[in-house]
Amino acid sequence: MNPHEEPLTTAELVLRLGTIPAANIGDAQERIGVASGLSAVWAGARLAGPAFTVWTRPGDNLYIHKALDGAEPGDVIVVNGGGDVSRALIGDLIGIRAKTLSVAGFVIDGAVRDAEALADCGLPVFARGVTPAGPYKFGPGRLQQPVAIAGVVVTPGDLIIADADGVVVVRRDEAEAVLIAAEAIEAREVAKRTAFAGATA
Repeated sequence: MNPHEEPLTTAELVLRLGTIPAANIGDAQERIGVASGLSAVWAGARLAGPAFTVWTRPGDNLYIHKALDGAEPGDVIVVNGGGDVSRALIGDLIGIRAKTLSVAGFVIDGAVRDAEALADCGLPVFARGVTPAGPYKFGPGRLQQPVAIAGVVVTPGDLIIADADGVVVVRRDEAEAVLIAAEAIEAREVAKRTAFAGATA
């Protein structure tokens, strides 16, 4: 970035990072910050936005409901559910409510259910697994504290990018440098594909 230029806003960073493949963003930050093991619940889901974090007891979604009361439009609700896949932490009812509130989507280190209905409402959801078993609603939990998902620390406001390859976490204070590096990587890969296509034509 030119030192005389204003820093990019979070919205500008999200808009630009959201167009870049998660794999290129992972490469741009030396392949760290990649939350392996979390994948799209429905084909074609893509997600980009700042993290609103939730730490909940495995199998319990009381604090996910509380998160919906506090999240801003465009936020990605990131849930440390302890990696438990025995109980779904969200389903279509939470999904529909989140969509109505303009939440960007969910990343859940745990399970979800109602996968087809989540696809129908168009809410991007990335999770460790899917199960028909519903959650408990007793707590405890925490909101807007650093959490871990798939071994990656997520601090509130960090940027989440997710696509068919999975989920990448970008630290907010490093996001502009990562964006510049990722755009350069993507441009090099586009040039290589064009060269390969020309060589085989």
